[in-house]
Amino acid sequence: MDKQMIKATINGTEISVEPGTTILQAAREVQVKIPTLCSHPDLPATAACGICVVKIKGAANMPRACSTPLADGMDITTHDPEIVNVRRTVLEMIISAHPNECLTCGRNGTCELQSLAEQFGIRQEPLPEIVADLPVDDTTKTIVLEPRKCIKCGRCLEVCQNLQNVWALSFLERSLHTRISPAGDISLADSPCIRCGQCSAHCPVGAIYEYDETAATWEALVDPDCYCVAQIAPAVRVSLGETHGFDKGQNIAGQIYDALRRMGFDAVFDTNFGADVTIMEEATEFVQRFTKGGDLPLITTCCPAWVDFMEKFHGDMIDSFSSCKSPHAIVGTLAKTYYAEENNIDPKKIFMVSIMPCTAKKYEITRADSMFASGMPDVDVSITTREFNRMISQSGIDLHEMNADMNPDSILGSYSGAGTIFGASGGVMEAALRTASYLITGKPSDTLEFQEIRGPKGVKTMSIEIAGKKVNIAVAHGLKNVEEILNAIRQAKQNNQPTPYDFVEVMACPGGCVGGGGQAWHICDDIRAIRSEGLYADDRSKDIRTSHENPEIKELYRDFLGKPLSEKSHQLLHTSYTSRPQYKR
Repeated sequence: MDKQMIKATINGTEISVEPGTTILQAAREVQVKIPTLCSHPDLPATAACGICVVKIKGAANMPRACSTPLADGMDITTHDPEIVNVRRTVLEMIISAHPNECLTCGRNGTCELQSLAEQFGIRQEPLPEIVADLPVDDTTKTIVLEPRKCIKCGRCLEVCQNLQNVWALSFLERSLHTRISPAGDISLADSPCIRCGQCSAHCPVGAIYEYDETAATWEALVDPDCYCVAQIAPAVRVSLGETHGFDKGQNIAGQIYDALRRMGFDAVFDTNFGADVTIMEEATEFVQRFTKGGDLPLITTCCPAWVDFMEKFHGDMIDSFSSCKSPHAIVGTLAKTYYAEENNIDPKKIFMVSIMPCTAKKYEITRADSMFASGMPDVDVSITTREFNRMISQSGIDLHEMNADMNPDSILGSYSGAGTIFGASGGVMEAALRTASYLITGKPSDTLEFQEIRGPKGVKTMSIEIAGKKVNIAVAHGLKNVEEILNAIRQAKQNNQPTPYDFVEVMACPGGCVGGGGQAWHICDDIRAIRSEGLYADDRSKDIRTSHENPEIKELYRDFLGKPLSEKSHQLLHTSYTSRPQYKR
């Protein structure tokens, strides 16, 4: 039976929508844009800012469009002089408690409050300034919290508490003194924060942002004793162009390689190569467990925020974790061992810069138990897409003038289609299954694409058959969704039953790395889907779509590592994990 549709009028235009549709959502269907500040498509409405007020004929007050469902017969006005004046007053009140530091703020030009001030023609501050004197918290060296710029919209809380289930952030005190802080008023480094950066990605202003390491990168680039190398993550190539006038999701890898060389990097690698290595190691791990009766499931470990989350809250799952390091960590290690050896370069002079969609990578490269396998920092600096974007602007480089046909440098640059889809949720699993099937059967897989584990759904499951044996798969992205999978695994183990899944992929950020905490601002499911399709298109365009067929991967194992899970690969490419139960809720 069809749902009973809700019929109403918005600015004189009749509209029919499904029950539960808010006034804000309904207005967009008739091309009416109601201004918002606290609203975000990823999050439930909080009605915190009050800017989206509208009039309903016959109502005594002005409800907030983001949280008010449309009802039959409503006659709504979204814009008139009185409504505009109320919205302007609300903005002026918010601005009075916000520092007037646009020129020195990292969100200058992308700030939602700044855009609304321009839209409403606010040219002065008519209300007395009441900006709180609160310290900056940069203790994690990944995420910087600047609470004096907070507008109390609550987006970061919704993300941290309900989307990611981390609960590192909360509101303290009340009224004008309300401020954002880790619970207990401790430092961010001492909180359960997993450095995923989703709070930063969803903040509408400059109150939360990435720890900037562009200065360290520039310093290395002008140091004559440094041999500077860079690598770019899969998701960067389909997101960076958005801020430079390219189509959303357009793959501009060639232009990025060219830009990096013009900026002064001595060699340019691709994290996709590391992804292919990861698959060789992880798929081999899975095959050994699956065919020899090892502990299942195997859970992927490419995401450092997920690793941090697991160590803090799910230490009992450590035995199920793959010991393989993440792709950029692998490229960093190989740059200072394999590449240095093949090219007679002193590894101590190599300065590796990872360009990542992720803030948690900044933390990952400091892990003493895994990121110094080469005898020195395997990756020296990890910068986000946003930081790299600033460096391009500082360089005076026009990406449209860069050569789209440029390639990364051998021997750490060639990659398969499997390597590039790592940036999308489900991509690691797809890539692993392509190679795992070959390792088990000795024959190319008939299926290279697994549509069941693509897309925005938080938990995706499927079963496939390899050599007559059923393999149960689960993929989760956005950390609140992983609890469902982990609880099912726990329950089965406690009851001495087979686990419901054999192979599990987890990504901390919604959508996977395409939705990473260090990506360009203003992200939503539609943008994540477009970026993901850019990666899938790159995969489809490749002659080689499996990691084990990559010629440079074959050379790596033949000439340097020996074979997957060899003693040398364990030394360089694998790590260990430590349960940190003091964080457990």
